[in-house]
Amino acid sequence: MKVDESQRVKQRDNRELTPPYARYLVHLIRPFPDFDPFFIKPLRQKAVQMLQLKPGDRVLDAGCGPGGSFPYLADAVGPSGEVVGVEISPETAINARRRIEKNGWRNVRMIVADARAVKLEGNFDGLLTFAAADIYASPQALNNLFPYLKSDARVVAFGAKLSQRRSGKAFNLLFRLLWKLSFPSTPALSHKPWVPLESRVDGLKVEEYFFGCMFLAWGSIKRE
Repeated sequence: MKVDESQRVKQRDNRELTPPYARYLVHLIRPFPDFDPFFIKPLRQKAVQMLQLKPGDRVLDAGCGPGGSFPYLADAVGPSGEVVGVEISPETAINARRRIEKNGWRNVRMIVADARAVKLEGNFDGLLTFAAADIYASPQALNNLFPYLKSDARVVAFGAKLSQRRSGKAFNLLFRLLWKLSFPSTPALSHKPWVPLESRVDGLKVEEYFFGCMFLAWGSIKRE
């Protein structure tokens, strides 16, 4: 079958926006829309709890991946609220949309876009960026997203970091190698990847997990 130029461009864009390892993973789990690693679920639940969402709220899940946080966010905002997921990878977004369809969520929708340039509608009561370093560690992405947040919005970020603990330093080399396989827009891994959030979030609190190789950060945005 002949492939026209527009299809070639789309295929090339998909490859560039989805790292090889991610393409493999999303295709592997595509038949299982609700798949999520068991050890991640408690952290997703805690991340959503830190957002302190109420029924009727609107929440932005930036870098939502295949939608692993959707169940907890949809439950938190209820039928009268809304969950908006933003994902840069078209391949990964397919999985997120399948999760939405399988669960019949009418208040969850997907936008395929780069968080550094995405255009949104309305304002949000909370921002979650879970395992999305290309967002929480990117000043450009945060500069674009924060104007869409309400003055009392809560912000929560979870992700990987370089460990300063003796028990965790062995993982630093592995994490650096894995980081090279990530999106081109992802900032370099550091000991404090939450620094870009500190100037935007009031009293940012940080907890470390997995020998200091993971972190959860949360707080409310600073009022003008």
